[in-house]
Amino acid sequence: MTLIGRYLAREVFAAVAFVLAAFLALFTFFDFISELEDIGRGGYRVQHALAFVVLNIPGHVYELMPIAALIGSIFALAQFASHSEYTAMRAAGLGRRRALAAITSVGAVIALVTVLFGELLTPPAERLAQQVRLGAIGGTVGVQFRSGLWIKDTLKDSEGRVQRLRFVNVAEVMPDTTLRDLRSFEFDTDFRLLEIVRAASGSFTPPSGWRLMKVQRTLFEPVKVADSTVALSAVRTQLERHDWASELTPEILGVLTLDPERMSAWSLVRYVQHLRENLQRADRYEIALWKKVFYPIAVVVMMALALPFAYLQSRSGGIGYKVFAGIMLGVAFHFLNGLFSHLGLLNTWPAWLAAGVPSMIALVLAIGMLAWVDRAR
Repeated sequence: MTLIGRYLAREVFAAVAFVLAAFLALFTFFDFISELEDIGRGGYRVQHALAFVVLNIPGHVYELMPIAALIGSIFALAQFASHSEYTAMRAAGLGRRRALAAITSVGAVIALVTVLFGELLTPPAERLAQQVRLGAIGGTVGVQFRSGLWIKDTLKDSEGRVQRLRFVNVAEVMPDTTLRDLRSFEFDTDFRLLEIVRAASGSFTPPSGWRLMKVQRTLFEPVKVADSTVALSAVRTQLERHDWASELTPEILGVLTLDPERMSAWSLVRYVQHLRENLQRADRYEIALWKKVFYPIAVVVMMALALPFAYLQSRSGGIGYKVFAGIMLGVAFHFLNGLFSHLGLLNTWPAWLAAGVPSMIALVLAIGMLAWVDRAR
């Protein structure tokens, strides 16, 4: 990298870090204010609220990175333009293509940081934050109906053939994914009832599966009665402990504690596969998975979108004007992300389209603005 390129990269990195820190301070303050109303519930205290807020910071870094990259880049480039530094850089041989290459290389590094936060830091930090909060309050996770949480599951043989279909009802899922008051209704592939399993609690014990405690099993077997008709015979047994094989894992149940956008790509892939295997709709999670693909690209696109502001001289508006324009573009991108995600769900668009349209719009806008400043020179 040339001396000019290194100088440009250093200033852009510093500006992006400054903007990101400012946004994080603002969002962290708002998070803490929203947690104040829960202090005093159960064992929830100020230290728990602080821990919850701090553990949410990696998620905010991931969400805010494209906007911070855009505003920080505009601020740095506007500084260059206001001090005529960018004019001197162009006179030294920094053409539009070389400037675009330099700014996108910086964007690639920031995109890599975004991926690291989104895949490695945000999911465990978010899960731990929920465990701290719910554990202190004494709450439970993911109760979607009055009867509790309902999950569809399948039991397969070693060759992948379905042996049983299950409809599992869990009254409570604790923050550590321990199950309370579990019921499993098990059917064969023709939907004939085979067994009902009830357990007071269950915990995951790899690799065998779930270990259920205080279990009541009711087996249904066909028997012939005197008039040659077939009836069901119910045999009930009581067990203190029962090993229960299932495709459900704590990782799948952990989905209940996280928004899809804050899950890792690998967790999304596994959960989408689980939903498809059980013939359930996975649109929301597929869109979240494709957003994982496009989000780092969006960071680079945002950096390219900032470059035209370097060609606007002070007479075209001061630094404040340009930063305000960047904030408006960032807010528009954020709302477009949410808008097209919801439109994709409502209209059953392909997941890649619903997730990729905002980045495509930003890319077209960046190309258009670069072409405009090139003609205006």
